[in-house]
Amino acid sequence: MRPVRPGERGPAVEDIQRRLLTLGYDLGRTGVDGVFLGATADAVLLFQQQHGLAKDGVVGDASWSALVDEGFQLGDRMLFLRLPHFHGRDVSALQQALNALGFACGATDGIFGAFTERAVREFQRNAGLPSDGIVGSDTVRTISNLRHVWEGKESGAHTEARTAPARAADVLEGLELVVQGDDEVGRRIAERLVNLAHATSSSVGVMLGGGIDASPTATTLRIGTGGMAHAVSGQPTFVNLADPDALAQRLRTAFGSIEESRREIVIDVAVSDSVDEREDQRAAVMLLDAVCAAFD
Repeated sequence: MRPVRPGERGPAVEDIQRRLLTLGYDLGRTGVDGVFLGATADAVLLFQQQHGLAKDGVVGDASWSALVDEGFQLGDRMLFLRLPHFHGRDVSALQQALNALGFACGATDGIFGAFTERAVREFQRNAGLPSDGIVGSDTVRTISNLRHVWEGKESGAHTEARTAPARAADVLEGLELVVQGDDEVGRRIAERLVNLAHATSSSVGVMLGGGIDASPTATTLRIGTGGMAHAVSGQPTFVNLADPDALAQRLRTAFGSIEESRREIVIDVAVSDSVDEREDQRAAVMLLDAVCAAFD
């Protein structure tokens, strides 16, 4: 958005005022009046100070992004590990609850990083939910049902506990892996898998197909749905995302028997052709976990 400055009037100012009011900032007697003066200007300065932003009184990209993020309540959107990281009030609430329940995700910083993903997956496993690290309606509902256990309780006892990514970062750093999507679904999953790998560790040897920097010794992991495997010689490795252990074993076998000249594995993923963010993300999580297990 364009910067909104003190003295301006109009709908953009009203939007800023509503967000500030929702967050508990005092806008004086006039409230939401569309005028960026007085109490509104003071509230913007206080918001910027409290959120480590440049205290210039101007609502630019950084301040607007922070206002939007602070408006999210847990459950308003689906959360998972990605780059750029999800951040905001909903992530802080999630971290506070997890830490208080004993699932250590480190400091409550409002950033959904690799440690938070691990804590989510441990909580999901403990609660009998699919351990995919995706905070959707079922995970939010389960956390909310435990509100009487964690709400208002100190989480400091657990924030210093040992934290680690949900998958082996050292394995990812040592890989030479090119991930390629062979159809629309495969491309969506490939992009998410590579993004997830880089969100897990800042230094990984996993890249998206077509990268000019790929090593000639790198292995290519081709992902697609039924039928696309006929485009290449050899049999595809069919995977069942509902059985992560078997998936890891199949990939381990495939990687072990790969031909030096080809260095290519084809994955046929049985997921819907329709765009489903959760299904695509879960497929990426399960495949990346299996790759890490296969190379560990």
